[in-house]
Amino acid sequence: MSTQALRAVATGSEPPARLADMKPKEQIAYLLKTKQVEIAKMLPKHLNADRLLKVAQIAATTTPALAKCDVASLVGAIGQCAQMGLEPNTVLGHAYLVPFNTKRKDSNGNERWVNSVQVIIGYKGLIDLARRSGQIVSIAAHEVCEHDKFELVYGLDEKLNHIPALGDRGAIIGFYAVAKLKDSGHCFEFMSRLQVEQIQAAADKKNKFPSKVWQEHFTEMGRKTVIRRLAKYLPLSIEFQTAAALDSMAERDKDQHMDAMEGDFAIVPDDAPYAAGGQVDEETGEIHGHQPAEPDQADAALRSIEQSGPGFEDAISAVRSGDCDLARDIARSLDDGQRQAVEAAIANRENLIQAVENNAKPEGHQRTRRERGSSAIE
Repeated sequence: MSTQALRAVATGSEPPARLADMKPKEQIAYLLKTKQVEIAKMLPKHLNADRLLKVAQIAATTTPALAKCDVASLVGAIGQCAQMGLEPNTVLGHAYLVPFNTKRKDSNGNERWVNSVQVIIGYKGLIDLARRSGQIVSIAAHEVCEHDKFELVYGLDEKLNHIPALGDRGAIIGFYAVAKLKDSGHCFEFMSRLQVEQIQAAADKKNKFPSKVWQEHFTEMGRKTVIRRLAKYLPLSIEFQTAAALDSMAERDKDQHMDAMEGDFAIVPDDAPYAAGGQVDEETGEIHGHQPAEPDQADAALRSIEQSGPGFEDAISAVRSGDCDLARDIARSLDDGQRQAVEAAIANRENLIQAVENNAKPEGHQRTRRERGSSAIE
């Protein structure tokens, strides 16, 4: 689709065209940019809209399976991550965007199979959300192995002690989660391996096939399961409850309906004419309340499409601003030469920061370190 045609669609000056006429990468860039204002309103203070959109574009362009999914559900999933304040598909391990095959009704009421995007919450994401309630000082989850020293006591004087074995820990025998509350109290939950495997088996039975996530990431899924069990007794935020509900739906292979979100953030399915701001009927797929996009939104979207997502200059800019994690994420989609240049820039910045910190230390501390070095040489 030409730039002129895209502008006509975005401003509503010509009859609406289908998003399917665009390439997937163009659809993603267009929809993300036109929804940037809504996404920014959802974000908590610790997240930046530009960073989240760049992370999302990286995830979509570096994961082939996501690029083949329904674009509306992808953008909806990103919006859901924004509402929860979690970055998807990064080294933080807070949340993951994964493809999911489900049945949907088109505008004619006919069912069809659609590759949509689901949000899977990592156990680290649940921990991060739990801490935000303001009532929880810390929360953690661990696996218990057969060679560990482990003591669990219930009753009037509850007790939990765990010392992991330093060598071979043996097979996993259970999981526990423990939270320290603001009033200095503690709350913990333990689940045996059998209890966790029963939950895994129930999910497999519901899905009618073994879960690949459980098979490949049993430890992480076990930690997440016991955190969700503990969460029933904790004061938690709406974001945590939303994350737990979405994760439960994904675990049972239920459609999260990411193409139709609550509030002002609504995405038009890619098999329907584009209508910015329209409301999607979840049952029929019909769109109501067409409102053309504003010209300035169209211009911003077109610039985003022409730039084709974050690249080498964005990575270097991220390094200069001190956001090395984002730079690493962008570098994953670059060619070998550019990726090596970004890694070198990150290393140079980190070395510079270390040098500045060393120079800022008291002179007495620096002299002690030199003395230690001299002693070691002698």
